[in-house]
Amino acid sequence: MNIALFGYGKMGRMIETVAIARGHKIVAKVDVDTKTIDFSKMDVAIDFSMPTAAYGNIRSCLENGVPIISGTTGWLEKYEDAVALCEEKKGAFIYASNFSLGVNVFFELNAHLAKMMKELTQYAVSMEEIHHTQKLDAPSGTAITLAEGIMAHTSYTGWKLGDAEKQELPIKSKRVGTVPGTHTVDYSSPVDSIEIKHTAHNREGFALGAVVAAEWILGKTGVFAMKDVLGL
Repeated sequence: MNIALFGYGKMGRMIETVAIARGHKIVAKVDVDTKTIDFSKMDVAIDFSMPTAAYGNIRSCLENGVPIISGTTGWLEKYEDAVALCEEKKGAFIYASNFSLGVNVFFELNAHLAKMMKELTQYAVSMEEIHHTQKLDAPSGTAITLAEGIMAHTSYTGWKLGDAEKQELPIKSKRVGTVPGTHTVDYSSPVDSIEIKHTAHNREGFALGAVVAAEWILGKTGVFAMKDVLGL
């Protein structure tokens, strides 16, 4: 499979390593200084660029008939535009706030726990996410996805970074050293607490999930999620 990388930072280089190890070829490395892009050589594109570049990359790929996997966060005000363009062009597109296979299982576990806790109103929910100091957005896209999973099954009407109102889910964001990503969801009552947690040990899990998604999307048409890739 011929893969184009949009964004060639730490994640882009890790994806390159994983993709080559799985027998694929990197045919383009598109970054801020790239002047021309040959879409004809690409079977699929993987975007881990900047929030300001992500939608443009997605649009260019869909307009040129290239399936695209996007793991860039911080651009989702344009997500519905990307969906509409994908449908118009009969393209293929996957966005995920986190491509880690383990995190996507964690998303499902989080939603299932929220369903079970819905009527137990004595428990207050809070969340903490920890990432490396170079991460630009806060809270993380993963934390927002977790919050949405909780809100879909409880009376919480929104989330807030830091102190929150009664019906808002509080999220604490920390930026520490080179931490790849740790997410904790806590349900606390006056008598006990229930906690679920996912800890990434390195970036390789994110890269592997993106490559697995790229392998899966070939030959397909539509807008998908990692839930589809993993059959969850």
